[in-house]
Amino acid sequence: MSKAFVKETDELEDLETIQPTFQGKNYMTPSGFAKLKQELGQLLNKERPELTATVAWAASNGDRSENADYLYGKKKLREIDRRIRFLTKRLESAEVVDPATMQSDRVFFGATVTVEDEDGTQKTYTIVGVDEIELSKNRISWISPLATAMLKKRVGEIISFRSPKGVRELEIIAIQYQSL
Repeated sequence: MSKAFVKETDELEDLETIQPTFQGKNYMTPSGFAKLKQELGQLLNKERPELTATVAWAASNGDRSENADYLYGKKKLREIDRRIRFLTKRLESAEVVDPATMQSDRVFFGATVTVEDEDGTQKTYTIVGVDEIELSKNRISWISPLATAMLKKRVGEIISFRSPKGVRELEIIAIQYQSL
C-alpha cells in the first residue's frame, strides 16, 4: 500500500476524532440528549437501511467503477456511518443535567441568565451543552467566553469577557433555572 493511501486514511480518522472534549465532560440538557437520540434513531432505522437498499440495487447493475448511483451511495453511506459513530460517542459520554431540578443563586450549567451592558441593553442567554448551541434562541455553550465568565457568579456581579468587539463588561440582572 502506498503512503498516499495511508495518509488519506489517517486524515479521515483525524476528521472523525475532531470533536470538542472539554475536561472530559459532555454536559447536555434532557432536550438536547433527546434530540441527538432522535437523530441517531432516524439514521439507524430509516436513512441507512434505505441507502443500503439503493447501493445494493446499484451494485447489481454491473460495472461499479462507472456506476454513479453506486459510487455516490457508498460515499453517502460512509458519511452516515461517520455521523452514527459521532452521535453514539456523544450520547455515551453525555452527562444529562436537568435545569428544572436545580435551585441556586449562582450561574451554573442550564441557567437562563439576563445581563445588562453599559448602554442599559438587556439580553437573556441560556447556558447549554456544546451540541445544543442555537444562537437564534440565545443558547450558548457552557465553554463559550461569555458563559465561562458568568459561571459561579451571582445577581448584581459584573463580568468581563473577551468578545469580537473587544473586552466587554456586563452586569448579571437575573438567574433562572427552567425546563428547556
